[in-house]
Amino acid sequence: MTSPPPTVLHPETEPALDLLTVPQVMARLQLGRSAVYDLLRTRQLASFTLGRARRIPAHALADFIRARLDQEAA
Repeated sequence: MTSPPPTVLHPETEPALDLLTVPQVMARLQLGRSAVYDLLRTRQLASFTLGRARRIPAHALADFIRARLDQEAA
C-alpha cells in the first residue's frame, strides 16, 4: 500500500495578499504624500514596515474606503 502524495500548496489557491507602496496609495486615492502619511500616522489606514519600506495591504485600503463611504452615508 502506498502513502498519499504530500500536500502541495499552490499559490493560485492561496488568497493573494497584495501590498501597496505609499506612491501607489497616493495614486489610488489621488492624495499627496503628506496626506497619505497623515492617514498612516493616525492609524486610519493600516500599514506595516519591512525594513525601511512601508507597505499597505490592499484590503486595508479597501476597508478604509468602505469605512469612509459608510461614514459619508450616515
